[in-house]
Amino acid sequence: MLIIDCHGHYTTAPKGLQDFRDAQLASLKDPANPSVPAPRISDDEIRESIEKNQLKLQKERGADVTIFSPRASAMAHHIGDEATSIAWTQTSNDLIKRVVDLYPENFVGVCQLPQSPGASLAGSIVELERCVRELGFIGCNLNPDPSGGHWTAPPLTDRFWYPFYEKMVELDVPAMIHVSSSCNPNFHATGAHYINADTTAFMQFIEGDLFRDFPALRFLIPHGGGAVPYHWGRYRGLADMLKRPKLTDHVMKNVFFDTCVYHQPGIDLLAKVIPVENIVFGSEMVGAVRGIDPETGHYFDDTKRYVDALPLAEADKVRIYSGNARRIFPRLDAILRSQGR
Repeated sequence: MLIIDCHGHYTTAPKGLQDFRDAQLASLKDPANPSVPAPRISDDEIRESIEKNQLKLQKERGADVTIFSPRASAMAHHIGDEATSIAWTQTSNDLIKRVVDLYPENFVGVCQLPQSPGASLAGSIVELERCVRELGFIGCNLNPDPSGGHWTAPPLTDRFWYPFYEKMVELDVPAMIHVSSSCNPNFHATGAHYINADTTAFMQFIEGDLFRDFPALRFLIPHGGGAVPYHWGRYRGLADMLKRPKLTDHVMKNVFFDTCVYHQPGIDLLAKVIPVENIVFGSEMVGAVRGIDPETGHYFDDTKRYVDALPLAEADKVRIYSGNARRIFPRLDAILRSQGR
């Protein structure tokens, strides 16, 4: 059985990437500084960073392919202006391309976007097209809150986002809804802000009619869908109160949840509440939670262990492990077929 991990970030990138970012941020404080040169990172540095981390764990835990993107918490769209974000985004995405080129059977690329508070999505459209058509990426991470925890952007169902959605449909690529770091002290980035965003996005989809306008649009909501599966009755009830169609027709043909839930009862609930065709295997390794669970002796983010333990038919596990990802990411399916997989 082919195992596709839909949620991986380059959290172990070589030091040269952070050096570039530090220089870029320093230049913001002194406009007289010259432009920051591209980072100098060798293939050997990339190999060391990957082979000792993501590739090692991929092999140990039984996965085959990771859908790989820049580190989400480092996107930091709230820092600097759109030009800052464009330079940082292109540098980050180009590094992902180098990882994919070195390990084409283990990683496929998903891009960061150069979003910026108050900016249009024109730059993000350009970068998405570049990454898909030139770099061979299969999707993107879309930040519903570029302000870093202050939520100044319009809801995802607002027409502000429509030009970007039109490009997604044209390229036939999905987006993972993924915020970045939080600059609001009320919201811990990975413990609160991420889960808030996942839950908020789903409620926005319920309130709007986005998928009536874009029936082919596809979104992955990470981290198991935030609070949504746990409060499924609440969202079905709210949809009814708001005179929305049933969730199965209104949202769930276009929205999918990953398995980045770090304990067995959470995965059990996810699989019990959410239809199998809407669940995609993901681990987020090496990510937000990197330690060993003292109750089990296993790493929290070894999510394959939890999915393996689900009382599901083999055909359903194939859907979760690979079938759904190949359907949601048609460009991934084409890559795998070209490799004979």
